[in-house]
Amino acid sequence: MTALGAHADEFRALPRDLAPLCELVQGVLIHRDIAPWLYGLTLTEAQRDDGHLRPMAQMLSRIHALDARPLTDARDVGHRLPSVCRHFSLMLCSILRAQGVPARPRCGFGAYFTRGKFEDHWVCEYWNAAEKRWILVDAQLDAIQRKALNINFDPTDTPRNKFIIAGDAWQMCRSGGADPAAFGLTHIHESGLWFIAGNVLRDLASLNKMEMLPWDVWGAMDMNDAALTDEKKALLDRVAALTLAGDDAFAEMRAAYESDDRLRVPPVVFNALRNAAENVAS
Repeated sequence: MTALGAHADEFRALPRDLAPLCELVQGVLIHRDIAPWLYGLTLTEAQRDDGHLRPMAQMLSRIHALDARPLTDARDVGHRLPSVCRHFSLMLCSILRAQGVPARPRCGFGAYFTRGKFEDHWVCEYWNAAEKRWILVDAQLDAIQRKALNINFDPTDTPRNKFIIAGDAWQMCRSGGADPAAFGLTHIHESGLWFIAGNVLRDLASLNKMEMLPWDVWGAMDMNDAALTDEKKALLDRVAALTLAGDDAFAEMRAAYESDDRLRVPPVVFNALRNAAENVAS
């Protein structure tokens, strides 16, 4: 998903500091659901449809089709690529990987959008060699969003109690430490353990370089809590633990993903928003 194709040379000239990189991403992308609320931009259905793009190379082609200038030139809101949080995270991850920095998008829940709720969200996680730790970066939170949401932390070092990785959310709810009904998407009134389970599997896929859309469905994913059998819960207990286990468990996590059809992303997935099967590579 992060392969750059014909755009690789353009990425080599980009800045290396995190804050300018996040500003660059914000200057070419716009969250399609936040656009009307904070930016006064009403998108057509055709424009919103750009949010279904998966590979970074296709995103870059569309960004340049909307505005041919270099990526370092911020676009006005009407010429940015309509996206969602996953695209912001994927683009920052793609840049960092191109610069030789280990990075991966993480799927989970943001605690800073709706008071008392944990909203479906993605951020980028990168390895800080100087500090010898993985750091979360929310590349979506520009100055407008930070003000509207009263963000009181540095998005380039997002605290882990502000962004809850899906595996952590699963373990919190399974242990009785949190209410599954608080995790989901409040604006469409969907939440529950099944929602968290789906994000656990999306996070596992992302750790295996298959950074899917938030509404892609495959394998062991279900659309309601009743379908979560004891067997599936046990599987998700193991998957959640592996996604949180750290670099020492990477080989085990990879093996679990590659060997299980319930976990591995197939060539065709179900796009729940379009209500249609789609080829992942297209």
